[in-house]
Amino acid sequence: MKEGKTMWFAIASSNEISEKPVGVIRLDRELVLWRDANNEIKALEDICVHRKAKLSAGEVVGGRLQCPFHGFEYDGDGKVKVIPALGKSYEVPQRFAVKSYEVCEKAGMIWLWIGDQEPRNQPRFFSDIDENFVYAEFKELWKVPYPRAVENQLDVMHLPFVHRNTIGRGNRTLVNGPVVKWINEDEFFFYVLNEVDHGQRPRKPEELNPDLSRVYLEFIFPNTWQNHITEGIRVIAFFVPVDRSSTMIYLRFYVRATKIKVLDKLIAKLGMPFNKKVLHQDKRVVETQQHDIRTDTLVQGDLPIIEFRKRLFKEKDLLEFLYEELDSTSI
Repeated sequence: MKEGKTMWFAIASSNEISEKPVGVIRLDRELVLWRDANNEIKALEDICVHRKAKLSAGEVVGGRLQCPFHGFEYDGDGKVKVIPALGKSYEVPQRFAVKSYEVCEKAGMIWLWIGDQEPRNQPRFFSDIDENFVYAEFKELWKVPYPRAVENQLDVMHLPFVHRNTIGRGNRTLVNGPVVKWINEDEFFFYVLNEVDHGQRPRKPEELNPDLSRVYLEFIFPNTWQNHITEGIRVIAFFVPVDRSSTMIYLRFYVRATKIKVLDKLIAKLGMPFNKKVLHQDKRVVETQQHDIRTDTLVQGDLPIIEFRKRLFKEKDLLEFLYEELDSTSI
């Protein structure tokens, strides 16, 4: 994937990364993540400049990442600082270095900066999730490209079919709108106003009052989603591209019901099996979809998906990661 417009991608949960190096594949990049002596997250390409061993098989020594093969020690900028066979006093040439990546830790996630400029701001997260919330977390790999995983959570038409015995009860197959409201260039709300079909026509977005929606959802481009269930209960998901055909989904159940964190944590943990069941109902169907979204034929009920694609299709470099060949196909 080429470097293009600048953005933060959520790529891993904070609790996965310790002083022990962890190798991951994200956006088709092989990365090694670890915490240095100051407990700060560092990210390098997962390969030693010397004999091409994986750095993630090594260990952290004095805050530096040590290659398991010959002990080369890397700092957080990807530069080799020590080559043991040449002695501690040896001045290592500049060519002994690997690519480093800008990362940030926020909201219990590790974010990777993609772009050809320096980061100008912190990653965006949901402003109404405060320190009083606690959460339970679950992750799993889906064999679908990142847009398919995102769009499943933007889809308001599938509920009575995919989730007929869980969150889609009520046979509300008629989709009014839906209403989509952009907050800024990367963030929008969308509102679910589905109802039982009695032969009436679905209303257009401009005919609807979104305040009447019992459920509203929020998406922050490129890969963060929230379902506002109540003021104190939320479901949040991060859709992390692994490669062109697979996505790691981090699902969190946030609770601020009693404001007693130990009790709320228990509620979050007890609620996760239901959320996993809903997610697996989605997975069963989404993994049957063709991977290329560009040949879909969309309808009015797909408005949140259409808005996502408008934003996605502005990112040529991201599209080049997703598709080997680009053409003039529009959404």
